[in-house]
Amino acid sequence: MPRVKTGVPSHARHKKVLALTAGHRASRHKLYKRAHESMLHALSYAFFHRRERKGDMRRLWIARISALSRTNGVAYAQLMNGLKKAGIDINRKMLADMAVREPQNFAALVEMSKGKDQD
Repeated sequence: MPRVKTGVPSHARHKKVLALTAGHRASRHKLYKRAHESMLHALSYAFFHRRERKGDMRRLWIARISALSRTNGVAYAQLMNGLKKAGIDINRKMLADMAVREPQNFAALVEMSKGKDQD
């Protein structure tokens, strides 16, 4: 039985790793061993940060809602409590979008929540 060398498959694997690490600094995109380590770290960071981004977006929405609700004379917590008591079921993403694009409609929602918050 002839000896089988894995030249072509390993060369293809190395090329794939080096292509994934193009743009990394120093030996992290030139040497296979260093590039493979760099690729593993990069992919794991990408995985965790995809999930982290969800929380980042929620914090951004809350900051936007809070900023505009304060200009209308209500704290964020009071606004959310008033909306819940008024039976207005709207998520933070939509509220933040409304605060940025339609401030008049957002102000109307704030007024509706003010009335219910006092009850």
